[in-house]
Amino acid sequence: PSCPPRQMTSGADVTRSVVGRPGDEVLAGGVANAGAVVRRGTHVLRPSNPHTASIHRFLTALKVAGFDGASEPVGVDADGRERLVFIPGDVAVTPFPAWFQTDAVLASIADLLRRFHTAAGSFDPAGGTWSGEMADPVGGTIVIHNDVCPENVVFRDGAAVGLLDFDFAAPGRPVYDLAAMARMCCPIDDELSAARLGWGPVDQPGRLRLVAGTYGLDGAGRRELLEVFDDVIASGGQFVLRHVEAGDPNFIALWDEM
Repeated sequence: PSCPPRQMTSGADVTRSVVGRPGDEVLAGGVANAGAVVRRGTHVLRPSNPHTASIHRFLTALKVAGFDGASEPVGVDADGRERLVFIPGDVAVTPFPAWFQTDAVLASIADLLRRFHTAAGSFDPAGGTWSGEMADPVGGTIVIHNDVCPENVVFRDGAAVGLLDFDFAAPGRPVYDLAAMARMCCPIDDELSAARLGWGPVDQPGRLRLVAGTYGLDGAGRRELLEVFDDVIASGGQFVLRHVEAGDPNFIALWDEM
């Protein structure tokens, strides 16, 4: 199969926990963590994992570097759930709404990702523990997101302002992150699969050029962007298959819908 057709909020290494108390708002989106991510006032509670400490250190460094477009960590609660500051705004979930499918929205995601990578360049990932689930097979010295899909971006007034769900963050190449985002947000997909998610007709080559231009890729960078798509697609397909073969009911249900 190709890359997962919707956001994966966690992998096999996630510690699942009970959802919370009356009054908590269950946040939509995701597969492995479906129903387990809640908003409580100004905070979000979600399952932590073995990489949470490294991810929180990274998110704190992003804020110090002046990047305000990522979840701000608060800590880990006694029940094992991580606590983050809620980012207000809109998130596109399937079937993707018309407002999300505009070129202006896509360009804003590419610009947010560029600013994220610039800030990430100031962080040293050495000594951290990072997920290998969807990591760039080549690796790198900059921590990238690896799962910038529609459900993991917050929008306000039609512009991307925040990135969510850093469970799969790991050192890699920024162009790999950009390709993974384009795969899901252009989208680079067959017409049938795209239509199942609510996509209307799109100019895929034109939207990919928009991503490359907004991000600021030169000719060599654009060639590399095309070259890494094979790795991105293969990684996503293998990720889903691993969880299906492991018997994860959420991924089996996803597989049956594909």
